[in-house]
Amino acid sequence: MSTDKQNILQDLQARLSELMRTSPAGDVERNLKAVLGQAFQRLELVTREEFDDYAALLASLRGRIAQLEESVTRLEAERSAPTSGVIGAVRADAQDGRSTTPTGEQP
Repeated sequence: MSTDKQNILQDLQARLSELMRTSPAGDVERNLKAVLGQAFQRLELVTREEFDDYAALLASLRGRIAQLEESVTRLEAERSAPTSGVIGAVRADAQDGRSTTPTGEQP
């Protein structure tokens, strides 16, 4: 019984398709498809695949920008932090007018 229904539906679909091809409605459909195709070409649309590729590229670039911003922030913090160690001691002594060796001994 379901096979009979399927056959009837397939036959109806085939007849409707043939009717659309031979009727003025078929011409309208073809013309409409052509007009829409030309309009889409002028809009310079991208495919879904291209869109997904661009979205992935954008996400990657945003990640790189975030890493670079972190690096810049860290470098700026290091640059503005007071110096320590031997270089700091030499600078402090130089401001006092004294000179010391890297080990802190007076010459």
